[in-house]
Amino acid sequence: MRVLLTGGGTGGHIYPALAIANEIKQQYPKAKILFVGNSSGLEADVVPREGFDFRSITVEGLPRKLHRVFRVMKALAKTCKGGLEAYRILKEFKPTVVIGTGGYVCFSVVMLAALLKIPTLIQEQNALPGRTNKILAHVASKVAVTFPESIRYFTPKADIVVTGLPVRDEVLSADKAGGISAFGLKEGKFTVLGVGGSQGARSLNRAMVEVIANTAANDNFQLIHVTGQLGYDETLKELGARGIHPDKSGNITVKPYLYNMAQALAVADLVVCRAGATTIAEIEVRGLPAILIPYPYAANNHQEYNAKALVKGGAAIMIKDRDLTGHRLWEEVSSLSRDKTRLANMAAKSHQMGRPEALRHLLKLIAGLST
Repeated sequence: MRVLLTGGGTGGHIYPALAIANEIKQQYPKAKILFVGNSSGLEADVVPREGFDFRSITVEGLPRKLHRVFRVMKALAKTCKGGLEAYRILKEFKPTVVIGTGGYVCFSVVMLAALLKIPTLIQEQNALPGRTNKILAHVASKVAVTFPESIRYFTPKADIVVTGLPVRDEVLSADKAGGISAFGLKEGKFTVLGVGGSQGARSLNRAMVEVIANTAANDNFQLIHVTGQLGYDETLKELGARGIHPDKSGNITVKPYLYNMAQALAVADLVVCRAGATTIAEIEVRGLPAILIPYPYAANNHQEYNAKALVKGGAAIMIKDRDLTGHRLWEEVSSLSRDKTRLANMAAKSHQMGRPEALRHLLKLIAGLST
C-alpha cells in the first residue's frame, strides 16, 4: 500500500490526516506514506515532527471576490505551477490511493490523481463543506463526511459515506482519575472546561472571565480554561483587576495551551468552546454536553453550521458571538450545573452522535480503494 495524503493550512485539515496516517502505519507496517502540503503552511512543521515524509507544492487559493483580476491571475499561475509539481510527485511516488483532507493544497493533487485514474478519497470535516471539496467531489472515488447534514451540499453523483471525524487514540482512552490527578482537581465538583483556542478567541476569553470570577466564589465548581497563546496575558490581566489569581485560587486553572487536552476532556462535566470540527468530534466521542460559540469569521461561517448540527441533536447550546456576554454565559453554565437531568440528556445525545469507529471505518474505505 502506497498512500499519499494531502491537506493543510489549518490543524483541522492536518490532524485528521495524521490520525489516518498513524492508523495506516499501525495496521500496515510496510505501507509507504507521503504527505503533500504547502511549505509555508502549518503542515510543513507538524508532519515531519510526526515522522512522516513531506513534499511541498506551490499553492494559493482563489480570492473570494473574483473581480480582483490581478489576484485571480496570480492565484491561477501558482495553481498551474503547483499542478506540475503535483504531477511529478504522483509519477515518482506512484500511490495506490490519494487522500485529501481539505485546504487549497488538495485541489491540484486530488484532481490530477483522479485524472490519472488513481483511486481518491476526500474527507470533509464540517457540516458546510469547503469550496475545494465541493469541486473535488465531482471526481473523487469516495467522499467521507463527518456530518450527515453536509451531504446535500455535494453533487448527487458523489459516492458519499458518513464516517465521522477520526480522533486521537488518547482522547478515547483518557480516564477521569488520571485527569483529576494531572490538574490537581477534586472528585465530585462540577467541572467546566473552557477552550478559547488560537483563532478568534478574544470574545470568548472575555466572557469566560465572568465565569471564572463566579467559579472562584463558588466552592462547588472547578474550572480549566485554555485561552490560546494570544489571549493568555490579557485574560490574566483582566482576572487580576478583579483580584483573582488562578494559581492561588485552588479551583481554577488557566493555561495558554494544553498538551494534555485529552485528560481535560476526561474530567469535564461541561465544555465551553468554539465549534471547530475536530473539537466537536472529540466532545462527542467523550459524550460531553457543550455550550458552543461559533467563530463568526470562519470560512463560509461553517462553525455555525457545525454548532447547529449539535443543537439539533440535543447535545449542545449555541450562543452566537454577537450575543455573547459574560453574564449570559455564566447564566447558561450555572443553569446547566443545577439541571442534572438536562445535562445528562445532553451528554447522552452527544455520545450518540459520536463516532469512535470513524478511523476504523475510514481505513476500510482506504484499503478497499488501494487494492
